Amino acid sequence: MSEVKNMNKNIIEVKNIVTKFGENIVHDGVSFHVKKGEIFGLLGGSGSGKSTILKEIIMLTQPFSGEITVLGHSLSKIGIQETQELRKSWGVLFQSGALFSPLTVEENIAILLKEYSELDAETIKDIVRIKLSMVGLPSSSAKLYPAELSGGMRKRVALARALVMDPKLLFLDEPTSGLDPVGAQEFDKLIVGLRDMMDLTVVMITHDLDSIFTIVDRFVVLGDKKVVIEGKLDSVMKSKDAFVEKFFKGDRARHRIRI
Repeated sequence: MSEVKNMNKNIIEVKNIVTKFGENIVHDGVSFHVKKGEIFGLLGGSGSGKSTILKEIIMLTQPFSGEITVLGHSLSKIGIQETQELRKSWGVLFQSGALFSPLTVEENIAILLKEYSELDAETIKDIVRIKLSMVGLPSSSAKLYPAELSGGMRKRVALARALVMDPKLLFLDEPTSGLDPVGAQEFDKLIVGLRDMMDLTVVMITHDLDSIFTIVDRFVVLGDKKVVIEGKLDSVMKSKDAFVEKFFKGDRARHRIRI
């Protein structure tokens, strides 16, 4: 498990969240917290509302009731200007990367800097080159288009874009999805390295057992509209919940433990 510093403060608090779409209830009293400096996992079966709760935390959607606090800000009580400032405090890597295909790598990464800063063009180019280096890509990749990149390179470009504003929080949606085992392992190491280098708190949706067993410090399991369990791997492994039993004690998990 990765070493974590300063994990003594809750940087995100989710309290009694109820999420409804019409008559369909997705969350019914979901609560958990994320500590400063940790890599925190959001786990659960299909339809358990992992992506929905992530969207609520980053203010893309709103819950029906309950309270979410991020960096000390109650999301239900902040105004428009405060909302815009708070959004600068995090970066998001979506599962597909969500790069703009007509734009070069450099233009994709620079978008937020052009929109939210008054930096000159040369300074923005320098920052883009620094972020590319941080995610393990050469400066020559700046002029390429998304269609010219491998899947792993697209993930790294999207990660560089998520980090371009030097955020305090990094949200990752299935970051190793679609990568081969070696690429996934390298990406996991990159996340840990960036967390330590930039003093980040990382929240990630993942089903990747290798990530869960090696870099995730603590996680929550969602199921049946509620929190099934929250904690570190060793304590979660003691649970008798059906999802936990199947996910963490099945053949794939046993093989991973033997490795």
